[in-house]
Amino acid sequence: MLFYDFEVFKYDWLVVVLDMQNRKEHVIVNDAEALEALYEANKNEIWAGFNNRHYDQYILKGILCGFDPKKINNFIIKKDQPGWKYSSMLGKVPLLNYDVMLNTDRGLKAFEGFMGHSIKESDVPFEIDRKLTEAEIKDVVDYCRNDVQETIEIFLQRIDEFNTMMYFIKHFNLPITSISKTKAQLAAEILGGNRKGETFDDEFEFPLVDCLELKKYRYIADWYKNPENHDYKKKQDEVIVAGVPHTFSWGGGHGAIPKCHRKGIFLIVDVTAYYPSQQKQFHFGYRVMDKPENFEFIHDSNIEFKRKGDKKARLPFKIMDNAISGQMKQKGSALYDPMSNNAICINGQMMLLDLVEHIEPYSATIRLIQNNTDGLIYELLDYENDFDILDGIVAEWEKRTGMKMDFDTYFGEIFQKDVNNYLIVDRETGAIKCKGAYVKKLSALDYDLPIVNKALVNYMMNGVPVQQTIEQCDELKEFQLVSKISNKYRCILHGDREIKEKCVRIFASKKETDPGVFKVSIRRGKPEKIANSPEHCFFFNESVNGVKCPTDLNKQWYVDLAEKRLKDFGV
Repeated sequence: MLFYDFEVFKYDWLVVVLDMQNRKEHVIVNDAEALEALYEANKNEIWAGFNNRHYDQYILKGILCGFDPKKINNFIIKKDQPGWKYSSMLGKVPLLNYDVMLNTDRGLKAFEGFMGHSIKESDVPFEIDRKLTEAEIKDVVDYCRNDVQETIEIFLQRIDEFNTMMYFIKHFNLPITSISKTKAQLAAEILGGNRKGETFDDEFEFPLVDCLELKKYRYIADWYKNPENHDYKKKQDEVIVAGVPHTFSWGGGHGAIPKCHRKGIFLIVDVTAYYPSQQKQFHFGYRVMDKPENFEFIHDSNIEFKRKGDKKARLPFKIMDNAISGQMKQKGSALYDPMSNNAICINGQMMLLDLVEHIEPYSATIRLIQNNTDGLIYELLDYENDFDILDGIVAEWEKRTGMKMDFDTYFGEIFQKDVNNYLIVDRETGAIKCKGAYVKKLSALDYDLPIVNKALVNYMMNGVPVQQTIEQCDELKEFQLVSKISNKYRCILHGDREIKEKCVRIFASKKETDPGVFKVSIRRGKPEKIANSPEHCFFFNESVNGVKCPTDLNKQWYVDLAEKRLKDFGV
């Protein structure tokens, strides 16, 4: 397996390739013959990179075809065109290309920032209008090598994504060229996506499933069938269901008690693999699958290994099962079927609403805390009696709908900001269930304002004041705010000073002479304050791992932010 990255200038280009199997590095500068020789010797190997599906593979193929890589670069970046459109010749160059980047990623530099590594840009501007000097070439090679090494680290952090792709390629006897596809494209290939959805004209003609037994809240379901509401911008807002404010839209429905902090016994009721389970039960989306039996194999295996508690065996099936249902709303997917997508979203929420309606008569002691996409949270005031009542209602619902529920009981405390941000802790076992940016489980690839997250969780779990957690921490990385601007912005400003980096690591400063940080919109040309950034700040874009907090770090800013967020959770 080879990891590679290109850097392209007007009069120069270079590539760094790290051959993992043979432990070799190849650095090629302006030498098309050397690149061709390396390619020919390794064209049966997998070439991995970050965002290489959209960029680097077309630079590689273009050079092999004799094109000017700078023209391809400009076609992709400046004209915002897909690389394959540059020339049909590019499609004739075979390449087993694997992209480490997922479609939700913010970019390689953001990951480097999260991991605490240097996010400094090369001192050589990409628009330089002359040949590079030897010193500049060396600088760019070092920069490029670093990006390849970072890509390898990210690949290893998310190795499950690659293993899932390889597992299904082998299982379904697909050609190894399928490794170049996205997970969504691979799912469409496995299921025999037939692109019939592009010809359908029934987007809002979705059925409401026969198993629904809505009475009190039937009007919520009927709203979706009214042609006047067939507009994705419309929604039913501030609907009170079981005493809890709800919103029902075309993306689904949800409701929660805002700023809810309570001690008691809480039951989380989740539908197992809800969207895929609906697909199988009601055959939603089957009309765009030529091989629905392959979908059922993936889905059934996901459920089977979940029931057995075999997380390792389940993982590829869980990843692929979740990837399938999302394809029906993607216009470019061979599984595109907006009617079936609407059917799943609407019926999913109406079936949960049905369950809430059947539980509501017992709301004196079984109190709804939240209703989300695939589950409910209830507080049980009389646990033994309430659990039996709720269990019986759920069992009847499961038999009627064909869905399956998982129960998790927490004897402890809930902190809930809204439907998408909460933490529940079991005071007997220490187990927690959390969701949302403020209290999520941190990872090496998602490490933004970690000290604030840790202070909140430490308070919720152990009652430790947020100020104590923050004041006792002396690792600068824990205070980092990593911000990367998109292509919609021209640059980042630190006060009036333009920063060459598009990604920066920000820290709150005690110095009032330190300015704030802003981003400049290309369209409007006006500076906008970067979200969550302090009024006074400093940057540290070098490697921050192991660096201790300087005296001018304003820890009080983080304390104030943590206390503000605690109030959002009802504390």
